[in-house]
Amino acid sequence: MRRLAARGAAGDAGEVAAPAADSTDCAQGRSPRPPRVTLGLFVLLLCDRLIDLCAIWDPGVFLHAAGWKRASGTARRRLNEAETLSSVREAQVERLEAARPRRPGCRERGPVLRMARQQPPPWVHTAILLCLLSLTGAIEIPMDPSIQNELSQPPTITKQSVKDHIVDPRDNILIECEAKGNPAPSFHWTRNSRFFNIAKDPRVSMRRRSGTLVIDFRSGGRPEEYEGEYQCFARNKFGTALSNRIRLQVSKSPLWPKENLDPVVVQEGAPLTLQCNPPPGLPSPVIFWMSSSMEPITQDKRVSQGHNGDLYFSNVMLQDMQTDYSCNARFHFTHTIQQKNAFTLKVLTNNPYNDSSLRNHPDMYSARGVAERTPSFMYPQGTASSQMVLRGMDLLLECIASGVPTPDIAWYKKGGDLPSDKAKFENFNKALRITNVSEEDSGEYFCLASNKMGSIRHTISVRVKAAPYWLDEPKNLILAPGEDGRLVCRANGNPKPTVQWMVNGEPLQSAPPNPNREVAGDTIIFRDTQISSRAVYQCNTSNEHGYLLANAFVSVLDVPPRMLSPRNQLIRVILYNRTRLDCPFFGSPIPTLRWFKNGQGSNLDGGNYHVYENGSLEIKMIRKEDQGIYTCVATNILGKAENQVRLEVKDPTRIYRMPEDQVAKRGTTVQLECRVKHDPSLKLTVSWLKDDEPLYIGNRMKKEDDSLTIFGVAERDQGSYTCIASTELDQDLAKAHLTVLADQATPTNRLAALPKGRPDRPRDLELTDLAERSVRLTWIPGDDNNSPITDYVVQFEEDQFQPGVWHDHSKFPGSVNSAVLQLSPYVNYQFRVIAVNEVGSSHPSLPSERYRTSGAPPESNPADVRGEGTRKNNMEITWTPMNATSAFGPNLRYIVKWRRRETRETWNNVTVWGSRYVVGQTPVYVPYEIRVQAENDFGKGPEPDTVIGYSGEDLPSAPRRFRVRQPNLETINLEWDHPEHPNGILIGYTLKYVAFNGTKLGKQIVENFSPNQTKFTVRRADPVSRYRFTLSARTQVGSGEAVTEESPAPPNEATPTAAPPTWPPTTVGATGAPAATTEATTVPTIPSVAPTTVATTTVATTTTTAAATTERPPTTTSGTKMPESAPDRQSIWNVTVLPNSKWANITWKHNFGPGTDFVVEYTDSNHTKKTVPVKAQAQPVQLTDLYPGMTYTLRVYSRDNEGISSTVITFMTSTAYTNNQADIATQGWFIGLMCAIALLVLILLIVCFIKRSRGGKYPVREKKDVPLGPEDPKEEDGSFDYSDEDNKPLQGSQTSLDGTIKQQESDDSLVDYGEGGEGQFNEDGSFIGQYTVKKDKEETEGNESSEATSPVNAIYSLA
Repeated sequence: MRRLAARGAAGDAGEVAAPAADSTDCAQGRSPRPPRVTLGLFVLLLCDRLIDLCAIWDPGVFLHAAGWKRASGTARRRLNEAETLSSVREAQVERLEAARPRRPGCRERGPVLRMARQQPPPWVHTAILLCLLSLTGAIEIPMDPSIQNELSQPPTITKQSVKDHIVDPRDNILIECEAKGNPAPSFHWTRNSRFFNIAKDPRVSMRRRSGTLVIDFRSGGRPEEYEGEYQCFARNKFGTALSNRIRLQVSKSPLWPKENLDPVVVQEGAPLTLQCNPPPGLPSPVIFWMSSSMEPITQDKRVSQGHNGDLYFSNVMLQDMQTDYSCNARFHFTHTIQQKNAFTLKVLTNNPYNDSSLRNHPDMYSARGVAERTPSFMYPQGTASSQMVLRGMDLLLECIASGVPTPDIAWYKKGGDLPSDKAKFENFNKALRITNVSEEDSGEYFCLASNKMGSIRHTISVRVKAAPYWLDEPKNLILAPGEDGRLVCRANGNPKPTVQWMVNGEPLQSAPPNPNREVAGDTIIFRDTQISSRAVYQCNTSNEHGYLLANAFVSVLDVPPRMLSPRNQLIRVILYNRTRLDCPFFGSPIPTLRWFKNGQGSNLDGGNYHVYENGSLEIKMIRKEDQGIYTCVATNILGKAENQVRLEVKDPTRIYRMPEDQVAKRGTTVQLECRVKHDPSLKLTVSWLKDDEPLYIGNRMKKEDDSLTIFGVAERDQGSYTCIASTELDQDLAKAHLTVLADQATPTNRLAALPKGRPDRPRDLELTDLAERSVRLTWIPGDDNNSPITDYVVQFEEDQFQPGVWHDHSKFPGSVNSAVLQLSPYVNYQFRVIAVNEVGSSHPSLPSERYRTSGAPPESNPADVRGEGTRKNNMEITWTPMNATSAFGPNLRYIVKWRRRETRETWNNVTVWGSRYVVGQTPVYVPYEIRVQAENDFGKGPEPDTVIGYSGEDLPSAPRRFRVRQPNLETINLEWDHPEHPNGILIGYTLKYVAFNGTKLGKQIVENFSPNQTKFTVRRADPVSRYRFTLSARTQVGSGEAVTEESPAPPNEATPTAAPPTWPPTTVGATGAPAATTEATTVPTIPSVAPTTVATTTVATTTTTAAATTERPPTTTSGTKMPESAPDRQSIWNVTVLPNSKWANITWKHNFGPGTDFVVEYTDSNHTKKTVPVKAQAQPVQLTDLYPGMTYTLRVYSRDNEGISSTVITFMTSTAYTNNQADIATQGWFIGLMCAIALLVLILLIVCFIKRSRGGKYPVREKKDVPLGPEDPKEEDGSFDYSDEDNKPLQGSQTSLDGTIKQQESDDSLVDYGEGGEGQFNEDGSFIGQYTVKKDKEETEGNESSEATSPVNAIYSLA
């Protein structure tokens, strides 16, 4: 039967029998009244693209919305071609500015189409729904004679003569025209667009039940009188079909005109053209050259015939006048040859002696005295020409050149290569032929003619035009009453062809108006068709190069469903094979088909079943449980029809005991086993082949059901024997080789002397005992090559997840050649075997046939499930995808579930096909419970484990309770608590601090701490400067909000005038905290204290100033005990630089032996490098001739081994001191003021001396309200020892020549109150201690301001 044509799913109005029916319009109708815009026209534009995607017709398959992805390449190509014409069609639709008024929107005009099993993409749902209700599809009439004879049908042209019909004048003329229809059509003809009355011409008749014209000339008449243009019309009561316009021409073969030709005189070496000029014939004759004695002219690259029939000599040689030359024309229809009078050549030569031995001489022309010359073109003339060719025809380009020696011709295309699949060279490379020309073959081609004297080229510009050719030829449209449809007529060409519609042979414009019909350019749209709408439409598309004419009828049928196949068929199939149950049907409207098994109510589709659109049910792999009775039911609005198919499943035929290779002596008996297992309901036949030919069973052979016995083996019995076990449904075979030896026995120890090698590959792999989860693999071992096979490795490959990749499946001993393999569900297995011996592994065997196991729900879930945030408001859930052996079924997907931890909210879930899913709009760093469950078409996997994941991190909040305490003038203690909102995993803290004194700032230092550290100690460099601390926490995102605190001001802080400290504070690690890292340039300090030495706290201190970056020795303060150890290998560490303005002292530590020499290498900012050799133990080393204010880099390395070097450090010399007070010191008022201050200082010194001379030691406990703590190491008897202040210089009273201020304390320094004893601080950092001497001062001096208590400070403050 002919399969059902496409009816466009979701409302496509298709065509009958369209191999690739296009669906691009679903507009409303148009009435003859003045147009008005309607909703239907808008739906046309909307559906124009969507229908092409949702309804594609493939040959014999009805593809609705679910099948659009399965459309053939032809259908997709048609969609692409339709795009090229979309602009034309849209312009035509725009000209339809309105259509007749209709009910709003699209309404259903026919039966609802059956639902798609798979839905189209969501974005087309809305538009498809509109088109679904407005358009339905086309129907094709099956070829079943019972249906063909019952249904009425308009005429269709089935056979006609070619457009250019050339006939032989000696025969009767036959013009063919055949058509079919119900009722049978009648015929009439037109000649030259006028009615041709056949009855008036006795020579013309029409064949019975046909439209073929026969013009008989047996009674006389001239065929030329009947030349003209004929057209056939086939008509019945439903319409009229037209044939092409057939141009009738009579073949002509005119004689050659009589002429006398003079001899052609030519100089040897000159070019020559002998013109043919054949008489015009119809069709054109075939030209060839011969001598007058009918001998063919030998042609080569020097002498050849052109496409126009002329004979060209690139250069004439003396031997060319040994014959004459005659042009011959052969006419095809008359089978005659016309011969032109022969040309005679006379060659003038300088060497009349014609030596035949010189014909193949490499320098033939010089030997004959012919002058050599450069090439020139004989055809075509000039350097450029153009040529036009029609699409689909052959392009022939020709270049013939003259020259001495004979030139060679080469062809090229400008801007590209010649089309290798279509181009070929002819006539000794003088012609280039390109077959089946298309538009991309246009362009510029050039031929290059060259010999040893030079070269020339000719350019040919090729233009490709095209007669009309079909993009969408209109097809017959068969609809049910009330359905919608359309006819599409699309053609392309160059120039663009025009389209003209006709109905029943008349122009559509002159036909009676039809309210159910609307023309939109190349498309006619029909709506609400009725029986009266039947007609035959013609589409004529033409341009200057030709035309195309197509007929398509519109027929309206109303037929209930009918089954077209025999009823109650029996189908037998082998287990595990694939089979298809056919159920051809017909009906109008197109019925909906469903399959049922054993009368059950569920429709069969999906999983192991697949229903095709033509009604066939495919069972992908037959199992025992698939046996039964299958019922197909076709339904439309007029009724239903059903048919049954009984399916029987049979066991496969398998040879389980195969014949083995044997070696036998002559005269012995050999038995080849062949034991077969088959279905008992099938008849088994066992036959044997020898060397792939049927085996003759003679009297020396005995054939039994399970073996073949050969008695008295002879040499002729040697060969391969094949056992074939077959039933009417399947067969199996096995092969073995028999080797016959002579009487002499081969020595038994011969093999021992043979070399060993890797085994040969196993062969003849076979799968038997096919089960759902196992299969038996059998193979024939290869030659072990004198080393026994120890193991067999079975590998498998699957074609879904990793095609082409082989995996080890199992390993078996070398003594077996058959094994049962355990398989995973829904894997398309292919196996191979590798043999292993002590030498190595064999090459893998050839793969076995494939075997797909049945599917099942997954038995496991994906591993490595994680939930991590990639942004602060999301969480990315990832997992390792499952492989082919764990998928267990088609369409493996993953059900991802998540919810907030400990909230007990409902699970969110989504189905994912990949291996990741991103959850959006999540809170910052919140724990989630995550589950990922595998699922396939057979079901879900086991309940998955719950994994904890976290959403994305953000910047943390500020650390809480940041406290700055100053227990004494040497250290500052910092403490803080973790942030209230970490917003992620804390990775540490960042502390930035800077010393400041008034408006002057020191260099900022950055410390990074671990996330567990909440304390830090800073060792002050001087007691005057204060510190500003900025602390922030860090997550993976970055540093969060910072909190800033300042160290408390000293109680006697004067007006800040001193510069910031030259040395920055020493950083001391807090209790239990890891060592901090410093952002400034530092040199790692390697402690030199022995591991057994216990100090209170020993920490490497890194000192950074605005001028230099150096190191100080370890400082011991109260804190934790941190042991130090020297490095195990030779090293240089703890390089210390003490710079001045023009010099610097360098010290370092090392573990070299005595007598080791070192080199100090330093480089200034101008990249000037200097070295200073240092003798052993000569430290410190002073670098002189430095420049003030310049930056230097320095390292120390061993003189004997430069590879052992310290870390490179950077330092800066200080700037030279300048006295900015010179002008003030010369003022008189300043001198007087300084004298008064000096007097006051003298009085204070006298008072202090008197008090000291009275006792020397002062009881501290009497002067303090709170006694000193017992932790003070210096207090033992309640008194303080004072240093000799008489020997102390006043702060600011003396400045070194290099401008640096010496670090001496002012007279109100805490040194006055003890040597480093610790005071006590409140929580806010204020000092509450009482000082022994300070209190006496306050009693003496009264309650004065804490500022300017020192005379020197007062002087500087005034200055």
